[in-house]
Amino acid sequence: MENGVFVNEAFTKALMEYLNNKNNPEGIKFNSFLVVVIRLLTIIYDELDILNPYYLGNEQSLDNNMRKYGYSQDELIAFKKAFERFYENEGETNFIKIQRMLIDMFAKKKKSLNVSNEEINAFKGLLYSPYAENPLLVSYNFLMAKDPMEVITYFEKQMSENNKKVISRPKETLNLEAYEILKYSLEDIKGMTSEELDEVNKKVYSYFDINANAINKNYLLDKAVFNYNNPKPALSTGNGYVDILFFLAIAATVGMVILIITLFVL
Repeated sequence: MENGVFVNEAFTKALMEYLNNKNNPEGIKFNSFLVVVIRLLTIIYDELDILNPYYLGNEQSLDNNMRKYGYSQDELIAFKKAFERFYENEGETNFIKIQRMLIDMFAKKKKSLNVSNEEINAFKGLLYSPYAENPLLVSYNFLMAKDPMEVITYFEKQMSENNKKVISRPKETLNLEAYEILKYSLEDIKGMTSEELDEVNKKVYSYFDINANAINKNYLLDKAVFNYNNPKPALSTGNGYVDILFFLAIAATVGMVILIITLFVL
């Protein structure tokens, strides 16, 4: 960070004002355009993604963080330049352009992740429009923009067009008897999503004390279900050879008792 400047004069000023006025969220400075840009960036990324590079004086780290959802280096350079030009000379062109760039960043995030409605509404509330959350933003928007609806219209369009593609996974169905043992019917299983069935499968493996990551987990489950449905006789050890010896020992003991009783009677 040369001469105390991080990225450029605009970024440095904006970050300083952001940090100095966080305790006054309704104040003029915290709702100034430069600071609102930083606030929007912390919604798109994360506050630490923006502040840590500033504290470290590492612009490359900031670039890496701001490109993680697919925003290109050329787009990022253009954003920085537009931000600096606005700082030097406030004007409608860069006022609109910067917000559109921020919306593009957010749209890329929305296309990569499952962004919550709360996050979308928080971002929307900080855009300069008639619907902004703070009257200072509403007033400044009418002052700067020829069309006060331009930014919000672009935002709504980008939000509707950029959605994360959800690829449905095939369901992993286990031994049906195992589900029945845990009181799940076939209809229950059919009605579950892949994610819901995954959770039930974990319960099945846990019930039969099987490691869900074992390579032969399906074989172990089939064996466990068979053993559950076909319990061993009470005197069985589960080992055929040991069982033979066990029963021979019992037979020998019974024979000895009978012999002793016979001799005693005689």
